[in-house]
Amino acid sequence: MQKISIQGIKFDEKSSYQKGPKLAPPIIREALNCGSANMYAENLVSIENSAIDDKGDFDIAEYFDIERITKKHLNSGAKILTLGGDHSITFPIIKAHNEKYPKLDILHIDAHCDLYDHFEGDKYSHACPFARIMENGFAVKLVQVGIRTLNTHQAQQADKFNVEIHQMKDLDLSQIPKFKNPLYISLDMDGFDPAFAPGVSHHEPGGLTSREVINLIQNIDSEVIGADIVEYNPNRDFQNMTAFLAAKMMKEILAKML
Repeated sequence: MQKISIQGIKFDEKSSYQKGPKLAPPIIREALNCGSANMYAENLVSIENSAIDDKGDFDIAEYFDIERITKKHLNSGAKILTLGGDHSITFPIIKAHNEKYPKLDILHIDAHCDLYDHFEGDKYSHACPFARIMENGFAVKLVQVGIRTLNTHQAQQADKFNVEIHQMKDLDLSQIPKFKNPLYISLDMDGFDPAFAPGVSHHEPGGLTSREVINLIQNIDSEVIGADIVEYNPNRDFQNMTAFLAAKMMKEILAKML
C-alpha cells in the first residue's frame, strides 16, 4: 500500500481579505483526534493506518518553501494530503507534483474560481493559483465545482485555459466528468455553504451542502494522488463546526487516497 504523508502548511500571507487560515492545521487535527468521532470513513476504511504518516506543521517564511517541503515529502514516495493555509499554497504544491505527475487532473471545490491573472498586484494571491497552474501546463484538466462568484475576467480566463466550471446556479453533480489521469483534489472550505462552514474568511451564500461534497468525493473512480484542504479560518468559526467538517473531509479524502 502506498504511503500517505500529511503536511500542515501554516501560511496565509496571500489572503486578500482576512488573515487566519495559517492557524487551521493543528485545529483540524485536534477535531479529528478529540474522541468525538471514530477514525473510520463512511466506506469502512480506517485512517488509523500505518501507511499514513503525519509530518506535522510547517511555518512558512518564503512562499516557495512550500514547493521545497512538498517535494521532500513526494521524494519519499508518498502521496500528500496538505492542511492549509490559504489557497495560494496550491500552486507551489502542484508545481512540486509536476515532475512526478506531468499529466494531472484537478478537481477544485470552491465558491471562487481563483483564476485571476493577478489580484491586488500579486500574481501569487490566493485568488490566482489556478491561473498559475494552468498557464504553466501543470494540469491537463481542471474541473471546478461550487462556483458562485464568477465575473467577466475569470470567465475569460476559464475560456482561455479550457476550465470546466460547474456553477451552483445550475449544479448537477451527475454531470461531473470521469477523470482519466491521476487526480488531485483541492477543497476550499468556502465551497460549502456558510451554514455548514461558518469558519471561512469569505461567506458566500448559496453553496454546497456537506453531503453533496462527501458524495462527490466518494463517487470519484480514478486514483487520487494528492489533496489539500484550505481556507479554514478558525477566527471565524462557530463552536468548531468548520474544524469538525474539515476533519470529516480529511477522513473521506484519506480513505479515497488509500
